[in-house]
Parts: sequence; structure tokens; C-alpha cells
Amino acid sequence: MSTPLSRPSYAAVLRVPHARRTFAAALVGRLSYGTVSLALMLSLTRSTGSYAVAGLVMALFGATGVFLSPYRASLVDRHGPRRALLPMALLYAVLLCVLAAACRRPGASEAVLAVTAASAGACTPPLGPTMRAVWAQLLPDRALLQRAYSLDGVAEELLFVCGPLLVGGIVAVAPPVVGVVLSAVLVAVGTLAFVTSPATDASAPGAGREKSDGPASGDGGPGQGRALMQPVVVAAAVGVSVSAVDLLVVAFAGERGLGDGAVAWVLAALSVGSAVGGLVNGAVAWSSPTRARLPFFAAGVGLCLAAAGLAPGLGTLVLGVMCAGLFVAPALTTAYLIADESAAPGFRVRAGAWCNTAVNAGMSAGAAAVGLLVERLPLPVCFAVSGAVAAAAALVPGHRRGSARRAGPISRRRSRPSRRSRSGRPSRASGRP
Repeated sequence: MSTPLSRPSYAAVLRVPHARRTFAAALVGRLSYGTVSLALMLSLTRSTGSYAVAGLVMALFGATGVFLSPYRASLVDRHGPRRALLPMALLYAVLLCVLAAACRRPGASEAVLAVTAASAGACTPPLGPTMRAVWAQLLPDRALLQRAYSLDGVAEELLFVCGPLLVGGIVAVAPPVVGVVLSAVLVAVGTLAFVTSPATDASAPGAGREKSDGPASGDGGPGQGRALMQPVVVAAAVGVSVSAVDLLVVAFAGERGLGDGAVAWVLAALSVGSAVGGLVNGAVAWSSPTRARLPFFAAGVGLCLAAAGLAPGLGTLVLGVMCAGLFVAPALTTAYLIADESAAPGFRVRAGAWCNTAVNAGMSAGAAAVGLLVERLPLPVCFAVSGAVAAAAALVPGHRRGSARRAGPISRRRSRPSRRSRSGRPSRASGRP
């Protein structure tokens, strides 16, 4: 499915046969994740009239989406995207429509909303991890794969910026439940186009490069968990640090009477820095291995965030947060690359899903923890503590699987296993689906 390319670039990534169609379809489906949270929150608050109920329902929706992600990814690994991903997406879309219908009138049953939201979250299709697994199939060259992952990460960042803006435009002319229905349509149409791509067919179990003479791999054995520990821990720590920025910036602006507009500028700077850092990281021909770069990126996030806490004013805070953002996308992209390098055949989607789950879980934990810190500690200390989480993750040692792929072209042939592989769930080592 790949073509030999002499000068790897972002354009070269998109010139690979079927890459543009597959990537565009995945982005359409993933745009749903950028629109659904705000649209659903607005719908719930209007329907129930209670922020507490809306928050609880959203927490259930998010919790089942995040913590069941590795299990859903295992279904994709075992049965292929078409047989596993499409039913998930259609059920998820139907449940979103049921939620929208329940929210149309005030006084909706809280129990019905909670159960339906939790069920919808449980069915969230892992489009991000599956797309990254498809990239790994399409691009046997490590330099090209690095660019593809960077492009994927930057595009996802933009989706989560554009999604709320799209919902904002919708609610200006229509009820917020229209945004929920739009999210359902996006995920259904995008997933259908994605799974019917020839590139996605090639990533199905038993197709093309996944064939081997040995038994199918399940969880990859104990070496799989050790190899995934570094990228998963770093992904979680970066999630903690990045999520802390939201509330810390709000507190910073409140202390100085800067207003909500200042908050938007700082958070935009974080996104811009992350996008620029991701593009630069993908374009650089790194001589050092991925496991050596990951601690550097994690430490960069932490140190820049700690320095941002010393900012005397808005301008320096914007600069400090943007510098921290420069390391965010490279850290997550490199974590996904390491997960792919460490993945046993038949485990690729799950490996990426563990990183995805770690990011999302870290963001949830970070938001909760920083809320407690802000009320008890000075803001510069809160910034330093939040940054220290990412910096500490840089100390996590990297372990390679015995059969890990080396840098350079990726071999898709599986060596004969030294012991019988076992099927089952991956051992515990995300933002976003």
C-alpha cells in the first residue's frame, strides 16, 4: 500500500495511494468529538435546568468513553475496522440521536439521560487509534510515519478548535440538540467512508502484512506492557499538565482583572504552539531514537509551564504558554510512535488506544487536582506543580520489546515467536477517541 519516496515530506505522506481519502474520512468522523461535548452540555443544561445534573451526565459520558477505549480498540484489532468500527459508530450515532430527542423538552428523566449518555460513551468508535494504525500500514518508512503522525496530531488539534466554533454558530440560529444530531451524522458518515477505504481493508486481521506463519498475537506478553509504560506514563503526565493550564489561566486573569478575552488568547497560544511544534517535529530528520526524544519533550512541557507561572503580565504568560505548547504535540506524537514500534502484530490499535486513554484520563485528573491546588497555593506554585508532573514523567525509563522494530523501514514480517502468544486484554501500562 506504500510507494517509495525519495524526499519524505507532508505532501509525500498525502501522495501515498488512498491516504487522502482515508485521512479525510477519519477527520470527518473525528470532528464529531470536537462538536459533541459542547452541544451535549448545552442541550443537557437547557433540558434539565441543572448544571449539576448536566455535569454528572457528561461525566458518565466521558468516563465510559475513556476507560473502555482499550476494550473497543481490542475489538478493532481482532475483527477489523469494518466489522467492529462501523457497528460501534452506528450505535453511537443512534444513541446520540436518542439523547437529542430526550433533551428536546424540559424535564427529561435524569435516569434516562444518564443511562443513554453512559451507553453512548461506551460505544464511542476509536477512530484516532485506528487511523494511526492505518498510517503505520500505509507507510513502512519511519520518517514518513513520523510526518504522518505529526500531521494527524495537528489536524486533531484543529478539530477540537473548530468543533466548538461550529457548535457556537449552530446555537446562534437553532437549538443545541441540532449540534448533537450533527455530531451523530458526522461520526456515521465519516466512519462509513473510512471503513470502505482500500487502505482500511489492508489493516484488517489477516490482510496483507499482518499475515504470518505463527499464531496470532494477543496482548504481546509481559514485554508489551513494559515497552508501553514509558509512552503511556508520559501521555498521561502531559494530559495532566495541559488540562491544568485552562483553570490556571482563568485564575491568572481573575487575579489581574483581565477578563475572559485574555483567557481565550492564552489558550489559543497553547494550541498554536502545539500545532507549530507538531509540524516542526514531523519535518525534522531526527538522528536520535524516539525513546531518547520523548523525555526531552516531556521535560520541555514541564519546564516551560513552570516558567510561565512566573509571568508578570499577559504578554509574557502568552509567550510562556506558547513555548510549553511547542512541546505538547511532539510529546504525544512521539508517544504514539513508540507505542506503534512496541506493538505486537494484532495489537496496534490497542497500543495507540492505551496512549489515548492515558491522555484523556490525565486531563480529567489534572482538571480535578488543579482545582484543589488553586484554592490553597499561590498561582506560581500551582504552575510549577503542574509542570513538575510532565517533567517527572521524563524520568520514566524506556523499555524495548525483544522484537521491537528498529529505526528505518518498518518490517511488516513477523519473526517466529519464541513462546506461544496469548489472546486477551492488554496489560495495563489517550485526547481523545
